[in-house]
Amino acid sequence: MTDHLAPVIRPFLQASAAALALLASTVAQADRNPLVPLLPMYQQECASCHIAFAPGMLPAASWQRLMANLPKHFGSDASLDAATTKALTTWLNANAGTYKRVAADPPPADRISRSTWFTRKHVEVEAAVWKRATIQSATNCAACHPQAAMGDFNEHSIRIPR
Repeated sequence: MTDHLAPVIRPFLQASAAALALLASTVAQADRNPLVPLLPMYQQECASCHIAFAPGMLPAASWQRLMANLPKHFGSDASLDAATTKALTTWLNANAGTYKRVAADPPPADRISRSTWFTRKHVEVEAAVWKRATIQSATNCAACHPQAAMGDFNEHSIRIPR
């Protein structure tokens, strides 16, 4: 590069490199981020009993099994009419997790709280903590994650109740 162009080209190249790095980071994060805007029908039907889990928290195969077995949904009858079941299944499959931590193996019984990544993230939580009256189980995300209903599970905002 000629000396008289260096002051112009160098900042341009640096800015371009920074922009490319940001773009690459954003694309990589999008593949890891399980958040998508929740379908109002999904929130209405599923969040009436538990948190409306982000569809990216499970692979498509798990969502298909869960939706096919709604009459026996973890000990409850969560049956829906055929049209609602079809719409939710289609949406869950389209937004299911495809990134490495979710796509590897479905968790036992398709339970998010038994997935490898969930267990790894909560390894420091003692069994007695899950049994506290203020928490009750590992599926009560909102007990410790105040913004869980909005899909925010940031570890810096965790508040474990006594």
